[in-house]
Formats: sequence, C-alpha cells, structure tokens
Amino acid sequence: MNLFSDIRMLVITCLDAMVRDGVLPDGIDFSNVAVEPPRDAAHGDMATNAAMVLAKPAGMKPREIADRLAAKLTDDPRITSAEVAGPGFLNLRLAAGTWQEIIASALNEGAHFGRSSLGEGLKANVEFVSANPTGPMHVGHTRGAVVGDALCNLLAFAGYDVTREYYINDGGAQVDVLARSAYERYREAHGRAPEIAEGLYPGEYLIEVGEALKAEFGDKFLDQPESLWLETIRDFATDRMMAMIRGDLAALGVTMDVYSSEKALYGTGEIEAAIETLRAQGLIYTGTLEPPKGKTPEDWEPREQTLFRSTAHGDDVDRPIKKSDGSWTYFAPDIAYHHNKITRGFDMLIDIFGADHGGYVKRMKAAVSALSEGKVPLDIKLIQLVKLYKNGEPFKMSKRAGTFVTLRDVVEEVGADVTRFVMLTRKNDATLDFDFDKVLEQSRDNPVFYVQYANARICSVLRKAQDAGISSDDHALAKAELSQLDHEAELALMRKLAEWPRMVELAARTQEPHRVAGYLSELAAEFHGLWNRGNDTPALRFVQEGDQATTLAKLALARATSVAISAGLAILGVKPVEEMR
Repeated sequence: MNLFSDIRMLVITCLDAMVRDGVLPDGIDFSNVAVEPPRDAAHGDMATNAAMVLAKPAGMKPREIADRLAAKLTDDPRITSAEVAGPGFLNLRLAAGTWQEIIASALNEGAHFGRSSLGEGLKANVEFVSANPTGPMHVGHTRGAVVGDALCNLLAFAGYDVTREYYINDGGAQVDVLARSAYERYREAHGRAPEIAEGLYPGEYLIEVGEALKAEFGDKFLDQPESLWLETIRDFATDRMMAMIRGDLAALGVTMDVYSSEKALYGTGEIEAAIETLRAQGLIYTGTLEPPKGKTPEDWEPREQTLFRSTAHGDDVDRPIKKSDGSWTYFAPDIAYHHNKITRGFDMLIDIFGADHGGYVKRMKAAVSALSEGKVPLDIKLIQLVKLYKNGEPFKMSKRAGTFVTLRDVVEEVGADVTRFVMLTRKNDATLDFDFDKVLEQSRDNPVFYVQYANARICSVLRKAQDAGISSDDHALAKAELSQLDHEAELALMRKLAEWPRMVELAARTQEPHRVAGYLSELAAEFHGLWNRGNDTPALRFVQEGDQATTLAKLALARATSVAISAGLAILGVKPVEEMR
C-alpha cells in the first residue's frame, strides 16, 4: 500500500472530472502533478502542487484551480480538509482511519511492505569496488562496497533485476609491481633479505604470498631473470589477492554475482570489436590533441594518436585509445568492458568509482552513449573519502607505506552491521567521518544504536505480551480494531510508516540508499517519542493491563513499525537487533 500514490491517483481522478466539467482544457498533461509530505507538518498531512503546475497550460490562476480541486477532494471520505495556501498549493488532511489502514497493510505484507514495481522488467548492472588486486581492501573501498551493495538491495526491492559486478583491474602495470613485490617476499621466504625498492608494495600481507610461492615452486625462481618468473608470479599473486578481497567482501556481507577480468579482454578481439563499433560511427580518427591546461594527464602525448571523438557525446575533449607505439591506453579496455555489458542486455549501467576517478566520468559516459546509440544510460557515482578517528585522533592510511587501515580492521573493531549503517549515513559524494568511539556509543546521537534500540524495544514489548498470554503474531495483530489509535503521537508514527513505500521509490529513482538510513532514523525517533510519552501517560503504553483489545491495537502499531525497520535494515544489509546487550 502506497498511500501517497493512492492520494495522487485521487487528485488525478478529480482533475479528470474537472476536464469533463469544462473547468480544465482537454489534453492537459498531469504528469508533473505530485503529492508529497508538506515542508511544515503543521500545514497538513500531504500537499499537492497540482494548481501550480497546471495554471499556465490551463490559462487560469492557481488559486482558482486549487479551490475547485479542493471541493472535489473533500467529497472523498479519506480527506477531512483541503486548504489552499500561498499562491495555490493545496494542503490535505486525512482521516485517522486512512492512516490506521497502513498498520494492517504492513502486517499483511510483512517483508514485502514498501516493495515497488518501479523497475519491473528492467535489468540493472551495478559495478562497484573493483579495487586493484594488489592488496587487502582499505576503508575507502569499504564505503564503496557498502554503497554499491545497498544500492543493489534497494533497486531489487524496487523491482529491478540486479547484477552485482566486480571488474578486476589485472591488465595494467600495477599487477607487474605486485609480482615484483611478491618476488621479494618469495626471496625472504628462502632466507634472503627482501629488497623493497621504492614503488613496490611494502605491506606485510605479501609475506604469506611469498611463503605460498616457496611452497608451490620451491627454489625454482631464485636468482632467475624476471622474464622467467614475472608472468607466473603475477598470476599467482593476483589470484591470492583476489581470494583475500573476496574474503574481505564476505566479512562485510557482500557477495558479487560476476567477476570480470580486464586481462581476459586482451587477445580475444573484444577490444578491437568495441573500437570498430565506434569506428563505424565515424568516432575513431588519427590526430594530435592540444596540450591540456594545468596538470598533464598520463595518457596525453604531443604526437599523433588514435583518438575517440568523445566530444560528440558530451565530453570536454577527445580521448586517446591507442598510444603512438601501438599499445592500448587504459581507456581502451574499459570501453570494451562496457561494450560487453551492453551486449549482455542490461537496460541501465551504474559504476561506483572512488573520488579520484572524477576525471573519468565524462569519457566513460560518452563511450557508453556511443556504443549503445544512446539507449543504455550509464550513471557514475563517486565515493568521497572516509576520515577515520579513534580516541579523538585521526587515523591515517597510506597503501604504499603499508600502514593503511583495512576493511577487516574496521569490521573487527565495530562489526559489519555498524560499519554498513554508518557508511550509509551520508550521501556518497560527501566526505564521511567515522569515529570508532562514537559509532559504538549507546546514545541518541548514534543512529545505528537509535534505530536498533527501537526494534529491540518493540521485540521486548511483544515478548511481554506473549508472556501475558496475548497472541501477538502478525495474523492476529492485523485483525485488531485500530480505530482507538487516535492520539497525535500514534498518528505521527502512522504518518511516518506511510512514507516508507514512497521513500523506497524516491531512493530508487535517485539511486541514493542513504535516504533509507535517514528515514529509519526518523521512524525510530517517532517510535521512541511515543514510547517516552507512555512513561508519563499510561494510556499510551503498548500493553494495557486488563484491556486486550486496546493492547492488540497498540501492539499492531509497534509490530508494523518493526516491519518497516526490518525492511529498511535489510536494504542497508544490516540485521535487526531483537535484544540490546
């Protein structure tokens, strides 16, 4: 049950009647008519912009439309009042019984409460993490993994067929550096002093790889030229690093559907096929780029190159795809990889990149636009930095120095659930502060605790009712007589519950899973507010001694709140807590 959609349909029905009555012209477009919560709750329960958006196409004053619309809306028993405000906004107040229906809806739908058909029939590919296979995942990767996984959960909840994908960057120079670094640890396993030259990876995580190389190959590669061992050790070390990364993701509760390898694109003709697709559109040419202003990117050469005319699809400059020596640039296999995703039949692509990849956004969007002839949208989300604090001091991380904070460090310190929730408390493009001390505080200022405490309180009161012999299963509660739930604090909680289906669609449309975390905090605040009022007003307590009918109604409201909390936490990838320790 999506009450906001239902009331919008009522508004549209009334507007259609106004067309039939000759008040509004035939053929007028209602697509921009919206029904939303008002900015100020004191103004009403819902507000519609119908009069404002229809005034110009109808050639009428907004208040004139609003007055006529208000008269029709109040004929519906769900609407108790429709008041025109300002230049023509229409504020609606709904009957208490309308809000009470939300409770039965939540209980009857259970885990499906709030699900949407928004993405029905559409296939979405979400590529996220895609960390270089050169070491364990650090805290920056953690945020990208959480955002990506929660976005997949959100889209699936909204009806999309979602594929989670990891692109293994195993075709570039960084994996050669990994091989040389692992070789030094291999030498160390044989009792030699490792020579960790500048530019190699010094992290101790490679010591185990060196020992594994010794166990696998003995002294076969000792004192041998690089040409004899580089490829073998590169593949061995990459496989070990990917096993470590899979384990890191599992610790965070993330499972990928597909792992795609950059290296697998070479020698298969896939890169050439993608480039030929662009060439057939006249988008590949030979030329020399003007020197860029400011910092010179590493793929710019002041000489003739093979270029992709990405400016034809919204980029600022054309991009090199082949160097003057005939080798591919980093961009070329990325073009082929996205071409591969398009050919797999996805209706939409989402890439989640680190903030340092901001310069890659326009060229990648241009490539997908050209390859799909504008039919497959690509949205790229940048994940901003996470600033770590502990004991009031900032934590520093540096991958090359080997002193970075890993994903495992964070999960082992605070747990996967806390890590995931906190990583989703801010929008992906905003910097996030992660304080190890604060995220474990049991206070209202800690959103993880505040939401989980609400669910634990609900489970506690349901157990208390069960112990008192009151049946509190969802089926029984859904049949409770709810008309007596008319206190403003109870209605406020119902109004917030009614926003859940609307929030799911809004968050899915904008691809912003952090909205779910924000909603859960607001829902928990309404519940705690009602609970605390019960301390002073016994009639608001969830268990009413000697009055089973009233108790069932209040328990139904509490349980419906738990249903929404559990659904929201599932999207975030967090397990609801039934008992606080």
